[in-house]
Amino acid sequence: MPHRHPLLRCLAIYREMPWRFALTALLFIAVNLGLAWQQWLVGHAVNDVSAGHAVVRQADGSLDASLGWYWFALIVGVALGRGVLQYAAGVLSLVLSQELLTRLRERILGQVQGLHLGYHWQHGMGEMITRTTRDADKVRDALISFWRQLVETPLVVLAAVGLLCWYHPLLGLVPLLLTALGLAIFVVQTERLVSLDRAVGAAYDRVAQDLSEGIGGVRVIKSFALEASRIQGFASQVGLFADHARSALAYAASRIPLPQAVVALGHVWILVYGAHLVADGRIGIGELVTSLLIATTLVFRIEGIGRVMQTFADARSSAERIWQLLDEQPAIRSGQAPLPDGPLGLRLEEVGVSAADGGREILRACSLRIEPGETVALVGATGTGKSLLASLLPRLVDVSAGRLLLGSDAAGWQDVRQLDLAQLRRRVHVVPQESFLFSDTLAANLRLAAPGASDAELLQALHRAAADDVLERLPRGLDTPLGDRGVTLSGGQRQRLNLARALLGQPDILCLDDATSALDAISERRVLGNIRALRGTTLLVISSRLSTILLADRVLLLDQGAIADAGTHAELLQRNPIYRDLLGIDHG
Repeated sequence: MPHRHPLLRCLAIYREMPWRFALTALLFIAVNLGLAWQQWLVGHAVNDVSAGHAVVRQADGSLDASLGWYWFALIVGVALGRGVLQYAAGVLSLVLSQELLTRLRERILGQVQGLHLGYHWQHGMGEMITRTTRDADKVRDALISFWRQLVETPLVVLAAVGLLCWYHPLLGLVPLLLTALGLAIFVVQTERLVSLDRAVGAAYDRVAQDLSEGIGGVRVIKSFALEASRIQGFASQVGLFADHARSALAYAASRIPLPQAVVALGHVWILVYGAHLVADGRIGIGELVTSLLIATTLVFRIEGIGRVMQTFADARSSAERIWQLLDEQPAIRSGQAPLPDGPLGLRLEEVGVSAADGGREILRACSLRIEPGETVALVGATGTGKSLLASLLPRLVDVSAGRLLLGSDAAGWQDVRQLDLAQLRRRVHVVPQESFLFSDTLAANLRLAAPGASDAELLQALHRAAADDVLERLPRGLDTPLGDRGVTLSGGQRQRLNLARALLGQPDILCLDDATSALDAISERRVLGNIRALRGTTLLVISSRLSTILLADRVLLLDQGAIADAGTHAELLQRNPIYRDLLGIDHG
């Protein structure tokens, strides 16, 4: 659904900088009033020249050009003053537009970070990038033109028509009507351009998404020798984008001349009717010259509007796409209640969770209880909702039914939806199987969980995650850049660094969602042993590896969206055939 007045909503951000906005507007007003004054002076100067007053021969035969020099100095002075003011207004408008662009991008990034995972699953990375880059840039381009087209143009038209009407009412009325007609044609044509640019924006989204997937999935592409097909697919997306862009440009280029021709008729009217007024002696030659200069100014200004018509149409479409994102309501909002003090356990009471598209129910009537400090393994077939259950703990996803409670019998239990979100995510960490490291140093990546951590604490976290050898192999130690997503490291090394980052945050509840899958059995045993040695840490391990499960106090079996069985490994092995099949054990 199109959002109302999206470009005006972007312009409304100027209210946050009122003094600079007012100063810029005053400068543009002064520049355009100066233009009208300059044209008026030219007319009076021409009158004096034509009347022979500018240069007068004295009785002694010498020439007195003092009046001519007066007009020359005055017109040049006004032109220089306008030039200085024009420069200052232009620079300040650029600074203001860049400031507005910065604030707009900050809001987009904040909104993207605040939106729930379901929104990110439904909208690709390319779409998010396009909103922040192409769409924001197009809005910025329109804001730069805003001052000239929406501040200068009305002033120029009013000043020009006012001066023409001062000479003679009909001399100003006809150009005013023709200018209004030309602007109306522009407005009608802009609607079509906006719809064309929506198609251009959607095509650009697909280009950005294809590009981001091609870069992010380069290993898979190379592994399956898909380079040629990926390049062909990308070229096809770029070609589709180019076709839409050409259609928009062709429409604009073919429609712009009509309004310009309409406004240019005012020039003809002034020449014909002005000559008639001069012949009747109702205006002088200077006034006719001034009127023609004014008409030329109007034509050039309308041509300027034609040149930026596409800019404003693009910006309106882009602003609409930006506000679609900014107006999206976060599905997960922070509560106000603090977390209970002391070690935390967790309880699920008849929890149900549906798919992001509102389709089938993945978890249904799921109930479990994990005591503070307990180590529990969660097993289940692929697609049963194990990772979704893990996402419930820090509220990356919310329950559709039932309750998820954190706390203990001693300190009390709290529904996660009532808890302060920032505090919840500081004390409850989920480490996924897919390791993500930022293109920064090792120390910077680790300190994401604890910004104030000392180097000694970083080393301790690395030791607990069995990542000492990773540090030893890095040429600059903690200050070694890791590259994009830790591309220089192996899968097991990345997993251990992610574990070290989570441990540095000292969470009360730690969930490992197949986060040790790339580790060998010795490293895994060492990591889990170090975590269990931490006093009070509740550990939920999602895994199908027998070596991992044997380290747990209890095992929970997730089947058909609910906890189907619970007990020790030996108990489930003895009584549950589904559990034996998952582990590939023949009970005999």
